[in-house]
Amino acid sequence: MNLTRYAIDNIVVFLGFACRGRKLSSMKPTVHGKVCVNLGCGLAVAPGWINVDASLSALFGGAPEQLLKVLYRLSGANRYYSRDDYCRLLREHRFVFHDLARSLPFPDKSVDFFFSSHFFEHLFRADAARLLRKMRGALKDGGVIRLAVPDLAFAVALYGSGEKRRMLEDYFFVEDLSSYLARHKYMYDFELLSAVLIDAGYRDIRRCEFQEGAVPDLKQLDNRPQETLFIEARR
Repeated sequence: MNLTRYAIDNIVVFLGFACRGRKLSSMKPTVHGKVCVNLGCGLAVAPGWINVDASLSALFGGAPEQLLKVLYRLSGANRYYSRDDYCRLLREHRFVFHDLARSLPFPDKSVDFFFSSHFFEHLFRADAARLLRKMRGALKDGGVIRLAVPDLAFAVALYGSGEKRRMLEDYFFVEDLSSYLARHKYMYDFELLSAVLIDAGYRDIRRCEFQEGAVPDLKQLDNRPQETLFIEARR
């Protein structure tokens, strides 16, 4: 294991714990005249959204480019993004550093749309249920959430087709040693995720197609259509 990366990861987790009680005080419309929030975003973002993540990258969002070039070498994002794209995304978009497993930094009835893609599988089920309740409280009346998660049914189908190792390593025992936050901690199919949403008080729960739904900017936000369950619900 890279000890430098391991130490940084622990510092980031500590800072996320330290900011668990804070709330954002100003919630002005961000895009389309609405308050749009992307939770557990990584660098998969769309213009005008508020992007919340507990990563090293989000911690330094908007930092000077020279600092971001140094951070790029330490970030797991260097496996997926060029250095120029990494710096551009962090400087052109709004990032909020926050550990969502512990709290949600938005006041009650302040958000029109929540989007989250391939993030909830990185939370323990109890933490995910608690976060969904807090998200419902932060939504305005009639507000919409859209969740995109690896589909458990897709993973099980891999086992049935003989791809056992891929099923285990890609979905159940993700061996990403670069970050504790990157490991999978739970899995959902439509019925399992619907049950958690019902318990949290949501209504109008429905399965959606790739880049189809009530949430804006899905052309930029939705990804990985083959393996993903897309689901929306309203407050």
